[in-house]
Amino acid sequence: MRIGPYLLPNNLAVAPMAGVTDRPFRALCKRLGAGYAVSEMVASDPRLYATDKSRRRIDHRGEAAPIAVQIAGADPARLGEAARYNVARGAQIIDINMGCPAKKVCNAAAGSALLADESLVARILAAVVAAVDVPVTLKIRTGTRPDARNALTIARIAEDAGVAALTVHGRTRACGFVGPVEYETIAAVKRAVTIPVIANGDIDSPEAARAVLAVTGADAIMIGRAAQGRPWIFREIAHFLATGATLPPPTVAEARALILAHLADHHAFYGPDTGLRTARKHLGWYTAQWVGGDAFRRTMCAAETIEAQVAVVEAYFDVLARHHVRVPYRTAGDTTARPALLSRTQAAGLVAA
Repeated sequence: MRIGPYLLPNNLAVAPMAGVTDRPFRALCKRLGAGYAVSEMVASDPRLYATDKSRRRIDHRGEAAPIAVQIAGADPARLGEAARYNVARGAQIIDINMGCPAKKVCNAAAGSALLADESLVARILAAVVAAVDVPVTLKIRTGTRPDARNALTIARIAEDAGVAALTVHGRTRACGFVGPVEYETIAAVKRAVTIPVIANGDIDSPEAARAVLAVTGADAIMIGRAAQGRPWIFREIAHFLATGATLPPPTVAEARALILAHLADHHAFYGPDTGLRTARKHLGWYTAQWVGGDAFRRTMCAAETIEAQVAVVEAYFDVLARHHVRVPYRTAGDTTARPALLSRTQAAGLVAA
């Protein structure tokens, strides 16, 4: 798949997720098979540029190209300025957020709330495309609510404005992340435009990825929540799409190395205080379905320094390795761990206080 001058190595993308897809996580996903990743959204309000959060979100040091930054807002002129600001700081692709259903974003008339005003959508897209010389992409939902779907209209507006690629999450704003995904709407969008279309929504396994590509005809797929705690899903999907064979999950030794490397990158990026706190969610996702995960998370969250946090992770994996526990993985509709080789008593005592 190509976005402007950038030929992506494959058709697997990491979705922009606030508080998740920071630089360390994007880099990890790319190392594990993602061909493309979009940053957390950067607000278009210039008063926020000096905050620690915004400074980290525009820090792309060492990031593999193409560097894609998502911007959010509702004012065409400000969004154009935000695009220029981010390009000056390394962004090679600008993505516009018209897909976020969060109340905090929509209450500011941004995110998926914008879909209710097609005229404003057109003005925003025209302003951002005119503001920069890099490709501009757009992420949308199928509409604001089920009785007001307008994804096809928005897609045509985007193509006419010069947008280089379009990502469609197959639900409306009102649906949030609940209910079936409208893959048929994504398919209709793909038929309606000539620019690349990326399908998004509930793609949580290699089998689901293949099915969504087949049903929608999309050029690529974008994975969000399914990558939380399972960044190796990208290589699993890439292998399955290429061979039809299922790639086994990482061994305990490999998972340990990947997670510790992610943790080190995360701590270095955020510093000791913020890094200690924000790493907890990633470690919680990693171990959500693993044997002894509850005991591990209690001990890990009690750690007061990054050194103690790392020590808890190392101790947990040491015990997993001694008991020859396999790393579990999830498939569509499956919330259970893969074969647990420990008794409940052993699992409860996996991590010593």
